Amino acid sequence: MHLLSASCVCALLISVLLCQASGLETVVGTYGETLEIPCNNGAMKAEDVLITKWKYDKGDGGSGDLLVKKRTQNFSISATDDYKDRMSMAANFSLLLSAAKLTDQHTFTCMVVTGADISEYPVNVVIYKMPAGLEISNKADELEIGKLTKLGTCVAQESNPALNITWLKNNKPLVSDVKGVSIRASVLVDPVTGLSTTSSTLEYSAEKEDTDAQFSCSIQHTVGKGLVSSPETFTIIYSTENLVLKVIAQEPLVEGDNVTLKCVADGNPAPTSYNFHLKGQTVKVDNSDTYTITNVSRDITGEYKCSLIDDPTMEAAKVITVKYLDINLSPSGEIVKSAGDTLDLTFQLDASGESKVSWTKDNVKLNKEPKFTKLTYQDSGLYECEVTVGLLSRKAAFKLVVEGAPVIRQLSKQRGEDGQYKVLICEAEGSPKPDVSWSINGTSLDESAFVNGKITHKITVVPTANLTVSCTVSNEFGVDSRAINVSSLFEEVRMDKQDQSDGSDQTKLVVGVVVGLLVAAIVIGLAYWAYTKKSKQGSWKTGEQENGSSEEEKKLEEKVEENSQKAEV
Repeated sequence: MHLLSASCVCALLISVLLCQASGLETVVGTYGETLEIPCNNGAMKAEDVLITKWKYDKGDGGSGDLLVKKRTQNFSISATDDYKDRMSMAANFSLLLSAAKLTDQHTFTCMVVTGADISEYPVNVVIYKMPAGLEISNKADELEIGKLTKLGTCVAQESNPALNITWLKNNKPLVSDVKGVSIRASVLVDPVTGLSTTSSTLEYSAEKEDTDAQFSCSIQHTVGKGLVSSPETFTIIYSTENLVLKVIAQEPLVEGDNVTLKCVADGNPAPTSYNFHLKGQTVKVDNSDTYTITNVSRDITGEYKCSLIDDPTMEAAKVITVKYLDINLSPSGEIVKSAGDTLDLTFQLDASGESKVSWTKDNVKLNKEPKFTKLTYQDSGLYECEVTVGLLSRKAAFKLVVEGAPVIRQLSKQRGEDGQYKVLICEAEGSPKPDVSWSINGTSLDESAFVNGKITHKITVVPTANLTVSCTVSNEFGVDSRAINVSSLFEEVRMDKQDQSDGSDQTKLVVGVVVGLLVAAIVIGLAYWAYTKKSKQGSWKTGEQENGSSEEEKKLEEKVEENSQKAEV
């Protein structure tokens, strides 16, 4: 037995030395949760194990027993300290440690007896804890530009190990330096739990661009998990550097409108009172940044200013222009004139800028301003003048009525398409619209629209005898009449037939003359041919006859040519 014991002790010493020579296995536990510490990484076979024993290194050079398990028995707890109520053993011989604490960060050793061998498997235990939360406390009410101010303190409560806190602005890290950013961190360890509370205080010198900036803080834990606090925004305080004077009014600003002056400062908080300089007059406005001028006139056109009450040298200016457009058209309203009269128009224009003038007559655009040196009925109508200056517009109008006694300009007649009737046409001018009457009754009366003092009246008649028909036009200023001769339809039919007969006889005479001339020309040609043939036969006998025949032939040719010319006539 003693030899066996000596052998066991020797094997145990060798095993411990081997474990120390190699790196220890490390198990990470979570604070407050059950920790499982494996024995030989869980590779133990129950049928090979005779005895399993767990112990731990107290750190003072001594060790403490925890529990022992024999093959045929349940484990028994041998610990007498805090571990006696927190330990158990799993089926794979792992040590189960409930409610893990920072004080559990020891080296735990599993000692296994298998036959004649004794093996030890040490495991290093580390306990981590995430902070309960991350928040910014002791926040500043406001930040002033260029002044290093404590923005707040970021706190990570009860963690292990102690954490590094990073400050962020718009999700970008801030780095502590001597200009604008100062970060101071501290760690407080709880003497009971051993947990660390990390605090980080940020002092920050704000800029105007930080008005809407979001500040936050973050941590990155050893186990790879991170936390970010809720973002915070701060009121940035800075003095006014620039003023802008705004003019709030309808466009265009015309006489009778209201205009509001608004002074805008870029300081924060903005000033609450301003001075408004109104063409030689200064008006102080408290608790407002606006001043309203009512019922403006063209006389207020000019430069206006606003300034800070506590710093009059800081001011802004704006020019206000009141647009105006005055037109005067004379005469106006309804104008009644007689045909042939002259109408003198007077048009006056007073505007605050370059103007455009356009004229229309009865809504039809005119190329130029109308002139009336001798009025005609066509000049009657509604005349409108429109003047624009930018978006400003004015109109003036007059209605011209040209009156006079009616005059018949033309009296004519037309034959119907089928020759069974005649149309008499009476065209007249005058104003007011003249009445038209005929000296003969007719049918199918037709009257045109009365436009520009003109009217056309038509009547259909079927005359059975030659007539003299008159058209009469009249209005309140006079009467005009004109007559036209109208022949009977039966007489015209007889004359047409006679014209056709005479034309036929003349045609026959012309044809006879032409035929007679052609026959005469043929006869002369045949006679000439016979004579020529006979003369040539005689020239074979003597030269005299040949010469004589030549002279006679020449005379005959001249005779034929003369007769031919007569025949052509």
